[in-house]
Amino acid sequence: MPARLERLIDRLAAGGWAGAALMPATNLAYLTGLQFHPGKRLTLLLIPASGAQPVMVVPQLELERVRAAAPFAMQYVAWSDAEGPLRALAAGMEAAFGSGALAKPLAVEHTVMRVMELRALETVAPGLQTGDVDPLLSELRMVKDAEELALMERAVAIVEQALHAFIAQVRPGLSERALSRMLSDAIIAAGADSESFANMVASGPNAANPHHENSDRLLQPGDLVIIDCGAVYHGYHSDITRTIAIGEPEPAARHVYEIVLAANAAGRAAARPGASGAEIDAAARTVIEAAGYGAAFVHRTGHGLGRETHELPNIVAGSDTPLLPGTTFTVEPGIYLPGRFGVRIEDDVVITAEGSRSLTSFPRELIVVEAGSLP
Repeated sequence: MPARLERLIDRLAAGGWAGAALMPATNLAYLTGLQFHPGKRLTLLLIPASGAQPVMVVPQLELERVRAAAPFAMQYVAWSDAEGPLRALAAGMEAAFGSGALAKPLAVEHTVMRVMELRALETVAPGLQTGDVDPLLSELRMVKDAEELALMERAVAIVEQALHAFIAQVRPGLSERALSRMLSDAIIAAGADSESFANMVASGPNAANPHHENSDRLLQPGDLVIIDCGAVYHGYHSDITRTIAIGEPEPAARHVYEIVLAANAAGRAAARPGASGAEIDAAARTVIEAAGYGAAFVHRTGHGLGRETHELPNIVAGSDTPLLPGTTFTVEPGIYLPGRFGVRIEDDVVITAEGSRSLTSFPRELIVVEAGSLP
């Protein structure tokens, strides 16, 4: 039985669960590698805490594909469109949990399970009690193994290659939307399966919005431009932000850039085994507060990264869990001055046995693009 599945089963048993029912989403992919298109046909992986063989309740049209791709032995209960899923689900629940299915609660994913699946479970197992498995799985997924780190490093290499090619094309007079499309093309051309999220190109005063939506604004000489993007490679994400200048920026903008750069360095330096997200956040935030811009740093210092762009741990005050080697997350301090400009510098970091290392290596010093003349 694969190590990831064994760890989950051990935690389910220790927590007093009957087992877990997982949707075709990130957690199921993490455990099995199986990918599904979102749809309305009920599909559930039933994992008994007893250690008995997992059971996959699956539409008939997916059966052979899933059987061929499954990385470990499991039982399959298929259902057809003509009969519907309830008979198969009842059989799957009996096979996975036996007559004691109702004696203990079933762990389900509160963030992804739909009412459709929940009602089906309640129909075939009246009186079923459920609880949230997300915290347990999120904790397991925080620490990456060597295979996962290799995939993340490839996702980083892809986005950094794309970013180099993209910045070489940036010039005044191009719109944020046009540049966003160019960046998307560069990420895919560099070998990404997809983008981690809709990239952001925020120029001039738009850069004062940390989650700006790309607009038709044209880049102007003197602008600071925040570029936030990522790549997905074999299910694992990268996430990087760099701020560049279109021609030499005003002195105040360069000063703010240097403050954020120092905060980024402080956050990365604070990352070590046993450090908490709160401590790393404080290290970066203290630099910005000491410079008088504390109120302009309006978000957490970072977030976990891996199978999803945002997962545990949170790099923020109140996140006090000591971080273990293999934990991956972003360090992305920023300063945002409404109506003027913004700066963010983001790196992907992994805790190591000795301290930490940055998976991202793209230059952090301010890149000044030749302003030239407008086209």
